[in-house]
Amino acid sequence: MSVHRDRTGFLFLNVGHFYDHLFMLLFPTAVLAMAADPVFGGSYADVLSLSVFGFVAFGAASIPAGWLGDRWSKTGMMSVFFIGIGMASILTGFARSPLELAAGLTLIGLFAAIYHPVGIAMVAADAEKLGKALGINGVWGNLGVAAAGITAGALADQWGWRAVFILPGLVSIATGIAYMVFARRQAAKGAAKKPARVHIALTASQMKLLFGVVIVATLCGGIIFHATTVGLPKLIAERTASFAGTTTQIGALVTAIYVIAACAQIVVGHLIDRYPLKLIYVGVIILQVPLFLIAANAEGALMVAAAIGMMLLVFGAIPINDAIVARYGAAEWRSRMYAAKYVLSLGVSAAAVPMIAGLHQGGGGFATLMLVLAVLAAIITLAAALMPTGASEKKMPAPAAAE
Repeated sequence: MSVHRDRTGFLFLNVGHFYDHLFMLLFPTAVLAMAADPVFGGSYADVLSLSVFGFVAFGAASIPAGWLGDRWSKTGMMSVFFIGIGMASILTGFARSPLELAAGLTLIGLFAAIYHPVGIAMVAADAEKLGKALGINGVWGNLGVAAAGITAGALADQWGWRAVFILPGLVSIATGIAYMVFARRQAAKGAAKKPARVHIALTASQMKLLFGVVIVATLCGGIIFHATTVGLPKLIAERTASFAGTTTQIGALVTAIYVIAACAQIVVGHLIDRYPLKLIYVGVIILQVPLFLIAANAEGALMVAAAIGMMLLVFGAIPINDAIVARYGAAEWRSRMYAAKYVLSLGVSAAAVPMIAGLHQGGGGFATLMLVLAVLAAIITLAAALMPTGASEKKMPAPAAAE
């Protein structure tokens, strides 16, 4: 049995996940090179704060994006995603003032908001093996996170910070054109719809409990994910100065950490297809606590090792959250359910940015940040332990083709 019914469509969805995280995380590394620009030069906290509204848009626009995906067209929304995020990135590269830069980053966040509620729903709808498909798709997203550091660092060192946004933007537009051609050919074939993936029914009390668990885990997990991915380039720059001195070297080291950590989603995806979600969830989250505590004061090689372990567990939790919606959510509501989940997760990313900047500038630095993340991981562990297990997690029937 293959992982996904539509292999070419699955590839485009995976590339979209790659782009989504790549474009959202180009700026945290580009910031390191912008200090030389007299227009944008300033403290790390001041310049980083220009991305706050981009992360707000990344979360807030998920709801209308999911609604349009359900009511209009998922393939249409994916076309808008590829073209829109590319154009927004190019505009950001031409910014001439802090206001224009903030506006460009906000547009990137607006178009980036389309992918998770629409793209993940399409992956789940056509998946033959849900856990493995979500795991593979998650790896592509994590590779986007990983590539952001080295891409931004290399482009900034070679051609300046503006190239960090302009060149990837052109590539995304080209990809969008290719996707539109593919989608039109698929529509012309008029492929038959398959039966929808049946969700696992829960009692009213179990559904309320699960809803509460998802809210707590999403809010806390969103802060953890965005605090680690946004803050890691600066954390590595400070803690590994003895062997990573240039922007390219820092970006390469961050990329290596993310590439290694991305493998976690393949492993977790395999486990999702074989074991109860609750068991996997608690096991992954509880291990985050000691890793954050180690990372609080680690230096040099120990910091790199702690970062790898930390990101393995942070990335490993992602397909579990997506699998919960896919298994318990009705097909006709799935995009909107993903949107609701991601608007919480991505919405709190706006809080993560000023939190990083505030703690760093206020003297607590990354040591205090890691302690806060350890507490949040402990809260998620307690919530996951309450996840209902009354209904059996039997194998899902053949899924429907995504629109």
